[in-house]
Amino acid sequence: MDRLEIMTDLQTIIVVLAICQFLFEYFLKVLNEKHVANLIEAQPEESKSLMDDETWKKASNYSISKSRFSRVEEIFGFVVFFPVFLYVLPSVFEIWPVTLLDSVWWGAFVATALLNVLQIPGLFFDWYNQFTLEEKFGFNKSTKKLWVTDKVKGIILGFALSYLLLALLIWLYRTISAASPEYWWAAAFVVFFGIQLLMMVLYPKLILPLFNKLTPLEDGELKDRLMALSDKTGFKANTIEVIDGSKRSGHSNAYFTGFGRFRRIVLYDTLIKQMSIEEIEAVLAHEVGHYKMGHIPKRLVMSFAMGLAGFGLMGYLLESAWFYKGLGLDVSLVSSLSPLIIGLSLTLGFFTYWLTPVSNLFSRKHEFEADHFAKIAVGGEEPLISALRKLYVENLSHPLPHPLMAGFHYSHPTLLEREGAMRKN
Repeated sequence: MDRLEIMTDLQTIIVVLAICQFLFEYFLKVLNEKHVANLIEAQPEESKSLMDDETWKKASNYSISKSRFSRVEEIFGFVVFFPVFLYVLPSVFEIWPVTLLDSVWWGAFVATALLNVLQIPGLFFDWYNQFTLEEKFGFNKSTKKLWVTDKVKGIILGFALSYLLLALLIWLYRTISAASPEYWWAAAFVVFFGIQLLMMVLYPKLILPLFNKLTPLEDGELKDRLMALSDKTGFKANTIEVIDGSKRSGHSNAYFTGFGRFRRIVLYDTLIKQMSIEEIEAVLAHEVGHYKMGHIPKRLVMSFAMGLAGFGLMGYLLESAWFYKGLGLDVSLVSSLSPLIIGLSLTLGFFTYWLTPVSNLFSRKHEFEADHFAKIAVGGEEPLISALRKLYVENLSHPLPHPLMAGFHYSHPTLLEREGAMRKN
């Protein structure tokens, strides 16, 4: 009987979860779109001091357009998932059965190639988003040549890194499990967590420059004020750099990368153009607040715990014949990492999706704490409030999303929530 005519119990569970996630996500987006649309013609009083009527309508239409585009993208992904999960996954490993007898490099290649092929449709959506949606609302600054160049670089780099890392994982499993079959995954996780920390240092030095130009912030009042703030708050950044984000987008941001003596402050050139020195200082104080309030190590600890659990799950499933058979794979593939990695990549998100609001709840708590730190660091809440208001207006961020959408998906509190908290505390 054709594998599409009958599903295993595991396939049935995953298909049901996929349908539930799709329907709930669709409901959320439609709910939020209707909520935003109902407010377009009659802007609420609480947002009138933020945006004039023209900007309000533009921000509302931008929010609705992004949501509708996202729904189309999700419908496509939902429809494509079923043949990929039920047919392509078993067929690939039936044609190329990667077992423990095959070389590390071949096993890594099959999985990496399949993962990259599955990402190809996303390129068409990225193109439309950049040159139609973002173009329509004045945010696109990229050229088609630059976009293609970025994608080619990203594909080559992504393939190379994922290929090498997967090959390393397979090698670690085969090597360590020979001596410690029950706990090889813990040792492998320690290696990969070390690589994650190393990438935090290497990314801004080796990878980011392949896509963007980073230049030291020129001498002047802005640099003096930011360095003084850095010293005052005990952040002690080695350098402040400006990234040429304006060559791709009109959106703006600021962040810091690395840790320890490798940390550096990065400002978007668009941010510098849009804001006053006091506002930029407040934005930086907020970012420093994440560091000083211990958010970075807390996130690393959470990442460590989640990663360890993930490797533990992988170690368990690797020896579970029921899981391979449940995915429609031949039992000869048990203990083969390549099909396991693909299977988890396709399905794990349907289980972790429902943890999204919990993760975002902690993230929003951290944002409130960083705001409070910035308020104290710069001597008041007004500079940061002013900066956030400019960010909302310049980025056409809608300040009044539906509460259910914000509670489930927003990693940052809304502007009005942040303002209220800073003025209250």
